[in-house]
Amino acid sequence: MQVMESRRTTLGEDHPCTLSSMGNLAWTYQRRGRLEEAEKLLVQMTETRKTMLGENHPDTLTSIGNLASIYRSLGRWTEAEKLEVQVMETHKSTVGEDHPNTLKSMAVVASMYREQGRREEAEKLEMQVMETRKTKLGEDHSDTLTSMDNLAVTLSKQGRWNDAEKLLMWVMETRKTKLGKDHSDTLTSMGNLAVTLSKQGRWNDAEKLLMQVMETRKTKLGENHPDTLTSMATLASTYRSQGRLEEANKLEVPKVGTSNPTVAEDHLNMIKGASNLSFTWKVPWTKYQRRK
Repeated sequence: MQVMESRRTTLGEDHPCTLSSMGNLAWTYQRRGRLEEAEKLLVQMTETRKTMLGENHPDTLTSIGNLASIYRSLGRWTEAEKLEVQVMETHKSTVGEDHPNTLKSMAVVASMYREQGRREEAEKLEMQVMETRKTKLGEDHSDTLTSMDNLAVTLSKQGRWNDAEKLLMWVMETRKTKLGKDHSDTLTSMGNLAVTLSKQGRWNDAEKLLMQVMETRKTKLGENHPDTLTSMATLASTYRSQGRLEEANKLEVPKVGTSNPTVAEDHLNMIKGASNLSFTWKVPWTKYQRRK
């Protein structure tokens, strides 16, 4: 807020540095759940960039994509889809279908389709992104692995467990080799695979993976870190699904009294929402958003 106001005064409201500050403040508002305030800033920022730079300028597309993210968070799907598809089609026409920016925008649209239950549309886009990245970057590139993760989510939501498992196993083993077994991306892959195994009733295999993820995160991040709590909640959910309520409660109860009320609340929300063993995909916000 201080940086933005100083730049407004010294540089003017339309200066690129002022607009950048507005974008950063909007991002902070979004992360804190203050979506209406974020929307107000992003609408102003988007319109200014359209006027000064044109609708097809990369910075304008960044603003449009970030505004679409706010609309998604607000459940305003029609508005969000219109903007996200606009960004995707503009990238296709200006830099080509194989350009990294185009592929990222395609992945964003696919995730939006998946959130709305439009899984076949999501799968089609995700398959295209994955195959293009395999060709251009290689099978073991981080972006290709992310594409595989995303496609596996969609396949799982369609009940295609074997296809999802095959992709997730490849991602996990590749990340172990390239990043190490304790890397955050590797742990995320292990958790995702564990959830897929749980969905198939393969409790022992799932529990082994989830226990490893949880203990590693405890050691590296601490017991009250959100990622650690997510691991605990997912493991607790697998226990409950098997009727192992006492073991589930041992994982859940100690965290409710944590000294960090935000973490405690987030953990309780995770516990309440984990009964269906929803996937624990943890793609950073900046992975899809074109923040600038």
